[in-house]
Amino acid sequence: MEINTHNAEILLSAANKSHYPQDDIPEIALAGRSNVGKSSFINTLLNRKNLARTSGKPGKTQLLNFFNIDDKLRFVDVPGYGYARVSKKEREKWGRMIEEYLTSRENLRAVVSLVDLRHDPSADDVQMYEFLKYYDIPVILVATKADKIPRGKWNKHESAIKKKLDFDRNDDFILFSSVTKDGLDAAWDAILSKIQ
Repeated sequence: MEINTHNAEILLSAANKSHYPQDDIPEIALAGRSNVGKSSFINTLLNRKNLARTSGKPGKTQLLNFFNIDDKLRFVDVPGYGYARVSKKEREKWGRMIEEYLTSRENLRAVVSLVDLRHDPSADDVQMYEFLKYYDIPVILVATKADKIPRGKWNKHESAIKKKLDFDRNDDFILFSSVTKDGLDAAWDAILSKIQ
């Protein structure tokens, strides 16, 4: 499938099912901690500077943001998790909203789960991965900020992440940098393989 990434726009923001687009275009959701580089990942994939707003303030995305890509695919940016400044009540509301989307959306083909290559996955990262495995949702694990670590140490960090997550070898694992564009083609290959 050929996708013209220039033909990308934010379509809508949804708080619940009744707001989701009603059609059968495949969707790939993106999930990760608040400062993991989700917006930079989206912008790099779509070759845009700021289609997805990168923010100095983590926890900015509070709704499900649907991005239409060439009318053939949608990215769904879910609120970042693990951000302390949001009230517990607010976090629970996000949790329910994310869970409703991930468990009931028929358009969903896979989740890009983003972790920071520099650090061991957090308890939230582990919980998210276990949740996706429990519901049998295909996962593309993307380890961001690869440019911040010398290439010679990538394997060591990758092994640590896989061990902590009890990583399933059937899932994709991609080392990614929005600065050097490492992993860009691999990410697209993984995404397209899920929507064919």
